[in-house]
Amino acid sequence: MKLDDIKRQFTMPLVSPSYPPGPYRFRDREYLIISYRTDPEAIEQAVPEPLHAPEPIVKFEVIRMPDSTGFGSYTESGLAIPVVYKGMQGAFVVCMFLNDHPPIAAGREIWGFPKKWGEPSLGVVRDQIIGTLDYSGVRVATGTMAYNYEALDLEEIKKQTGGNNFNLKIIPSVDGSVALMQLIRYQMTDVKVKWAWKGPAALDIHPCALAPLYKFPVREVVGGVHYLTDLTLPYGEVVYDYLKQS
Repeated sequence: MKLDDIKRQFTMPLVSPSYPPGPYRFRDREYLIISYRTDPEAIEQAVPEPLHAPEPIVKFEVIRMPDSTGFGSYTESGLAIPVVYKGMQGAFVVCMFLNDHPPIAAGREIWGFPKKWGEPSLGVVRDQIIGTLDYSGVRVATGTMAYNYEALDLEEIKKQTGGNNFNLKIIPSVDGSVALMQLIRYQMTDVKVKWAWKGPAALDIHPCALAPLYKFPVREVVGGVHYLTDLTLPYGEVVYDYLKQS
């Protein structure tokens, strides 16, 4: 392959790229989000400066994505913490687990999503929506919420979904040093909320060495939401470069 051809490539491997260029459109993206209060010390250990978490709140998320551009059909689960950066409210993603390689590779390489392989699931059983996360055969978390319990304002959910999101992107160099360490911000665009509900919710988290959600113990469940959207995940921006700071 000639030098000019190599420079036109987007990602690896050259003979079969792991994912196509974005932006990436998601259709019928289904969220179950259970918010809960945890220990302040756990939040302090997880949120990197210059972000600040005003409250010890964590959001356990299970997201079903049956139709996405370039990524296929998969399910994702993880934790996010509401934060503030220079007056901007947003969410910092702590960890994510999903069952599809292209979004793992793209998420880590482009936006710095803290993604690992896992086995999440989301579905309705009679009067409950149930979201689970398994890792290497171990049940890590089970979240439940009453199904279609109380309707939500679609515009409010749209605003929240299109808000600020932050990731800590770290890429090592071949010599073992850190080549890149950046705070990334991104926002979902072209958001269309099709329906949204809230209701009584519960969350059970189990110890797991390599999926340590248990380090954020559930002290009080604040509430749960369940909604369906179409949206676009565009590229993001670097808001803080750690290696350029003195």
